[in-house]
Amino acid sequence: LMESVADTKTTVLILGESGTGKTMTARALHHLSNRRDKAFVEVACGALPETLLESELFGHVAGSFTGATHDKIGRFLQADGGTLFLDEIATASPALQVKLLRVLQEHEFERVGDTRTIRVDVRVIAATNVDLQDEITAGRFREDLFYRLNVIPLYLPALRERGDDIAALVNFFVWRYAQANRIPAASVHPDALRYLRDYDWPGNVRELQNYVERALVLSSNGEITSELLPPHVR
Repeated sequence: LMESVADTKTTVLILGESGTGKTMTARALHHLSNRRDKAFVEVACGALPETLLESELFGHVAGSFTGATHDKIGRFLQADGGTLFLDEIATASPALQVKLLRVLQEHEFERVGDTRTIRVDVRVIAATNVDLQDEITAGRFREDLFYRLNVIPLYLPALRERGDDIAALVNFFVWRYAQANRIPAASVHPDALRYLRDYDWPGNVRELQNYVERALVLSSNGEITSELLPPHVR
């Protein structure tokens, strides 16, 4: 599905629990597209207060608000010709949702404190770990914006739903951190792999990555044994 929609301008909504790889998926979509040589700009909507998020996305002109001492180019303009990834989209305020809807529909906006309209060519990818239908029912998320974002939904299953992938992921992370830490002949003991396969993984791939890195760094001979795993995993 990713490969079939990557080389289009269609908006994609990535759904999945925290740690399932939504940012990695967004980057993969960008690099599979004909926009790969242009900017990939990421905005964590939940990391900024509402007053700053609008300026961060659309930019502002000097004097438009207290502290705006110079003109600022927003993330939409930075991503012109490329891809804008809006992570944690469910945290966007109602006022910001209205402006996002307009950009998605008209491909234009104004900077904060400016009357000039700016047109951009941006492919938007959004992501969330909450159920937007529930947010719509609760009145916290606009239904019209949801339909604009949800043209192509991509659901990333939790790691506990794809246990057959754990061995491949473990081997990949062992290789990665063995390379980074110059550990020759790194490996995983079968008992340790069994524990990893049986664990429920509430933190998903991010949690698995953390435990593999820690165990490999703590190992004396480059082999991850069950004793090197956290007690709750065992």
